Amino acid sequence: MNTWLLTLQNSNSPTYDMMIFFHDFTMMILTFITLLILFILSSLINNKFINRFLLQGHTIELIWTITPMLILIFIAIPSIKILYLTDEMFNNKITIKSIGHQWYWSYEYSDFLNIDFNSFMIPLNELNINEFHLLDVDNRCILPFNYPIRMLTTSMDVIHSWTVPSLGIKMDSTPGRLNQSLLLMNRPGLFFGQCSEICGMNHSFMPIVIESTNFPNFKNWLKSFY
Repeated sequence: MNTWLLTLQNSNSPTYDMMIFFHDFTMMILTFITLLILFILSSLINNKFINRFLLQGHTIELIWTITPMLILIFIAIPSIKILYLTDEMFNNKITIKSIGHQWYWSYEYSDFLNIDFNSFMIPLNELNINEFHLLDVDNRCILPFNYPIRMLTTSMDVIHSWTVPSLGIKMDSTPGRLNQSLLLMNRPGLFFGQCSEICGMNHSFMPIVIESTNFPNFKNWLKSFY
């Protein structure tokens, strides 16, 4: 794990692919606007003359009114599309429920009988050499990849936030309310996240670990509960 990572995490879901594209697209527009403004400012500073049509002309006022409007439209269209797709539920095969507690997560596999467990952060003195400090848990959430999954989340006490950046998912876990999101992973692996809501003293010690595996291994894991 690169502790000096300055860019976004590698994508492991179609949703996050679109978010990364939108980020790069927006940064390209922001960079162009910044450079254009710097060029105009430098030109005005080094110029001893004043163009009265630049200060009081209707043409320039139309330009600096219509141009930002068009730029905002170009930014809003992909943003609204991604927002719609993250809320859309289609063809989901499994429903998983994550419940936030102070300060750990519990999971319920609602489509199967008697499968629920708590997920606590592994203390430093119990970590193995291949596990990550403040990120690994004793019971991982096992899910199949290339399989549409509906994730539900709620809370038993205060507001938490179930967040896995590399999967492009961030849901508020609110007491008395169920929030949902579609989760589709591209490949097997371990995906780490943490509660992204300031929920109390041990807020930084309730990590999330998703273990993505193929469907036969997922079925074998389910059989271990019976």
